[in-house]
Amino acid sequence: MVAVQGASMKKRAYAKINLSLDIVGRLENGYHLVDMIMQMIDLYDELTFSVTEDTRIVIETNQKELPLNEDNLIYKAIEAMRKRFHIKQGVKVYLEKRIPIAAGMAGGSSDCAQTLIAVNELFSLGLTKEELREIGVTLGADVAFCIEGISARAQGIGEQLKQVSSMPSCYLVIANPGIFVSTKGVYEDFDKKEAVKHPNVDGMVAALEQSKIEEVAKELGNVLETVTLEQHKEIGALKAFLIEQGALGALMSGSGPTVFGIFQEKEQAIEAKERLQKEKKVFFATVCMPLNQID
Repeated sequence: MVAVQGASMKKRAYAKINLSLDIVGRLENGYHLVDMIMQMIDLYDELTFSVTEDTRIVIETNQKELPLNEDNLIYKAIEAMRKRFHIKQGVKVYLEKRIPIAAGMAGGSSDCAQTLIAVNELFSLGLTKEELREIGVTLGADVAFCIEGISARAQGIGEQLKQVSSMPSCYLVIANPGIFVSTKGVYEDFDKKEAVKHPNVDGMVAALEQSKIEEVAKELGNVLETVTLEQHKEIGALKAFLIEQGALGALMSGSGPTVFGIFQEKEQAIEAKERLQKEKKVFFATVCMPLNQID
């Protein structure tokens, strides 16, 4: 497949939060079986793709912490597509990173997903979303959801997706304490737990169908909090602070360390974010809304 030399496009890679996250089993290869509800929010990275004259994959970004070689999911996505479809041309990517890194918000997976979509379009490969998801799941468990988008119940290792009602209109205060949490370590420690309280994923689906934000807030649950909150008191403190500021509910997203709080009023959310930045010295804080469609 050959693309027009110099062809370019921009893509938005949206972050996600987990409204509900349960671990229901483990495969022999070490992968965990999940049952979770993921919701995209209007915080996004922006990627600019262009076809180049040489054969290299070149990644540039505003974040010095990110690897720009084959350890980067963007690089892996391009290389996977080039090998599969015998693409010889090079691709250059500029990543404007806005989603916190290693934050439990699928930033890397979303970048990867949009890279697969962009290569599909740039080289006129004609792949369907289902075909892109099949490639995506080989690169990361959340990539399939990030290709499908908006809101879904994910099962299996994250590749079995069923669309659910989007989160009702509300305001989300996103807070990251700037600490490192090892996803691998969290799952390993979870496996050692003898008894945990599992979230009601069916209850969250029902709450979303009712489109009542109060009910959604009541059903928030993340089984991985049983591990991460024990090891990192800052995360529990952030949750408590958001509740004190009037959040209907607060939860850790993914394996952490990001926490979000649900607010009904924009002014209240902005005030909570400002107090958070002043009193808790968080690494990252912003006010977002859940997506119900992608332009």
